[in-house]
Amino acid sequence: MSVYKDFNIQDPDSPLSSDIVTNVKDTVSSGMWADGAGTLTSFFTSSAAETSHGTYYLDVFDKNPTTDSTATTQFSVAYGHVHGSGSAGALGVDGNRESATIYRQLSNILLGPNEDRFSFAASDGAHTTPSFIYSISIARAQLREKMDPGNWELHFSGSGGGSGPQILKYIDDSGATTNPTVNQGGRVFNIVSGSISSGQATVETAATAQPGGGIGLFYPDTGMLIFNGPVLAGAGSASLSASVASNSEGGNTAKFFNKLSSGDYFQARREEVITSQHYFCRVPNKEFNFSSNPTFTSGSGGNFTVPTFYKNPKVFITQVGLYNDDNELLAIAKLSKPLMKSYSREAIIKVKLDF
Repeated sequence: MSVYKDFNIQDPDSPLSSDIVTNVKDTVSSGMWADGAGTLTSFFTSSAAETSHGTYYLDVFDKNPTTDSTATTQFSVAYGHVHGSGSAGALGVDGNRESATIYRQLSNILLGPNEDRFSFAASDGAHTTPSFIYSISIARAQLREKMDPGNWELHFSGSGGGSGPQILKYIDDSGATTNPTVNQGGRVFNIVSGSISSGQATVETAATAQPGGGIGLFYPDTGMLIFNGPVLAGAGSASLSASVASNSEGGNTAKFFNKLSSGDYFQARREEVITSQHYFCRVPNKEFNFSSNPTFTSGSGGNFTVPTFYKNPKVFITQVGLYNDDNELLAIAKLSKPLMKSYSREAIIKVKLDF
């Protein structure tokens, strides 16, 4: 036989204690990649995807999708050109002009209604608006709500400015910015040269000190990174030369992916606000001291199986059920270990439901 106990429910503004506390919000940071991993060190693409939409964008997986059915998309990469160069087609010429489609889509999502070009910081105090960009878009399943500013680091393979091959490390400058720009895509930070390996973001080259303009823009609320194409092509950077001929498929999306996969390192965390509801299940000393389990008693007289339970019964609470007004079971909360209950013991069990 089940035993029910009503919750003491008070208005949220009441000074009286209530057994139910609603709308409790906590900010949680966790690893952004598959299974909560904080670092992605292997990048794969699908040959089938390259055939179907590779000229527009490429999905990047944590495992080889050809041989591993558990592979999941972590992010997507793309190349965009404001005039469609680097892709087949031109004004009055057959072709999809995929790079122009990508550029327009990204600008519509991230830029304001009066902006049509991505603008990057420059050393002279002005801003540069390159004709082509590269993008990284985090998969919604991995992003959930937003990226955690100051908690990501991405590696590229680069030329090192004549000093031989090296790994270039990029982060955002949120640690050095107290008042970030906010536009249609949410908050905006600069992508700069630096590292978070010490546990604290270390900016090596500020956005305004980067030759040719800032490296890129970081939009944490949408999970997008936009890179300045000409800067990535420059000496001392990723040496990522784009093919920008008109009405010619340049394979620039694949080139961008190859630079990423050569670095094989993307550390990132996501941030989300979890809304919780807390139920305080109060167990007074005089209640819930008996069990309907048939082993609790024996014989036709209903004597205690354990004689010492007479006038001093003991039971163990293992789970708590939440019911509606019609006594229909809605949820079960299980305790990590059995909790002993007797006339001399009381308990408060908090059940937390996250939404």
